[in-house]
Amino acid sequence: MDFKAPIIPQDTILPTMDHSSNKSVTRSFSDDEKQTPESSQQLQRKLKSRHLQFVAIGGTVGTGIFIASGGSIATAGPAGALLAYVFVGTLVYSVMLSLAEMSTYLPISGAFTRYAARFVDPSLGFSMGWIYWFSWSITYALELTAAGLIIRWWNSSLSIGIFITIFWIPITLLNFLPVDLFGEFELWFASIKVVALLGFMIFSICINAGAGQQGYIGFKYWNSPGAFAPYLTDGPKAKFVGFWAVLIQAGFAYQGTELVAIGAGESANPRKTMPSAIRRTFWSIFSLFCATIFFIGILVPYDNEDLQIGDTNAGSSPLVIAAKLAGVQALPDIINAVLLTVVLSAASSNVYSSSRVLVGLAEENCAPSCFKWTTQRGVPYVATAVSGAMGLLAYMNLSDNGGAVFNWFLNIISVAGFIAWACICICHLSFMRALEAQNIARDTLPFKSWGGRALAWYGLVFCIIITITQGFTAFVSWKTEDFFIAYISLILFVVLYFGHKVVTRSKFVNPAEADLGTGQWHDDGAEA
Repeated sequence: MDFKAPIIPQDTILPTMDHSSNKSVTRSFSDDEKQTPESSQQLQRKLKSRHLQFVAIGGTVGTGIFIASGGSIATAGPAGALLAYVFVGTLVYSVMLSLAEMSTYLPISGAFTRYAARFVDPSLGFSMGWIYWFSWSITYALELTAAGLIIRWWNSSLSIGIFITIFWIPITLLNFLPVDLFGEFELWFASIKVVALLGFMIFSICINAGAGQQGYIGFKYWNSPGAFAPYLTDGPKAKFVGFWAVLIQAGFAYQGTELVAIGAGESANPRKTMPSAIRRTFWSIFSLFCATIFFIGILVPYDNEDLQIGDTNAGSSPLVIAAKLAGVQALPDIINAVLLTVVLSAASSNVYSSSRVLVGLAEENCAPSCFKWTTQRGVPYVATAVSGAMGLLAYMNLSDNGGAVFNWFLNIISVAGFIAWACICICHLSFMRALEAQNIARDTLPFKSWGGRALAWYGLVFCIIITITQGFTAFVSWKTEDFFIAYISLILFVVLYFGHKVVTRSKFVNPAEADLGTGQWHDDGAEA
């Protein structure tokens, strides 16, 4: 596979690496190079640190925490769900540090989907890129479905298809705006959900202290019905199984944290922007998720009838249930209005991320070159149109088996997220091998993961274990449909990988020959 240079904005100074001295050498484009028609239409580096953070927050904080978290509480209990979210958070932390080290050194469009092709195997880059794009495209359809379900909270007689259409058009068009305008919009849109979660925490403290009709609660629900929900049967093993069953749901909630690196190719000054954006994004999401799960767990008992596992109705949102139990009449309507902005913000971020993944795939010759075409303002219009069109899959929910479709989507997305995280860790391990083979000291990198190989191995091992074992319920009581729901993403990933390898006969990348030069970025002092 021929590696192409990443899309670079005009007037950019590119560094190359003198491997013998580990010093950066800069090269400027000539005037002729700057004025070519091809270079005048490309992604533009206009995203600042705050934009990157809120694009990632916008894509992560959505139905996973606001709606699907109710199923986590019902499956594992308040303590089991909290432990699951903390544990998956540590895996995400290892992934984010690995990603930070690579993306600050090589801030290119498509980010980690291209690192796989550069450092490990072109076939891994192909399969990882396409499964990741497929995952986020389906997430767009999932969020549109959730938006329609939220609207039906007020009028259940209306068809969900009406609202899928109403929201699909403006959200898709929004992504055709120049990236700096899109970044500002996503910043303010995503801020609403952050404020909403903070408001819910304050509300929870007040209700728990006795402000609601339940009186003082404390940890009453942790004692009865209990802190852990038994899964299928009673006993310590059943409680552990309940905890393990929730890991895939926690993964669905966290998926999108890594999106901060997708915007590396459009970051104004990636050497300054990326490390701070990645750190702040992770800690913001981790704190919000764990605190939200904790407060839900002290306000809603896990055996509450409205916490219907697998239910996709907005009424099963634990935030809405907590407000109803507290006897605050108007609050459920307010929460659902906020939920609507939450899913719409996440949906717009989904289109952005999936379109940039397509750009990265095209840059690595793993997708048609038309996906690299951009407008004069730097918007990849073909990639955006194709990614936006995938939102129309939401109409599948109009069938009689709409709930089953929703669950298929959710499982495909969740497992694809763990596959992507495992691949990021593999890329980081291969990246460090390439640095050693080419005599580049890690101390010279703009950012260095403190955990190094050990942390990357930790994330890789557990992501693989969860991916393989998350469908264990299909084997407890065999159902072919449940098996494919659990493993369709893994099957698709394997088919893509070996299909590409058979067709292209690609070979694993020799660490001494890995491309560590194309796409390095010189700190030009631009505003971060």
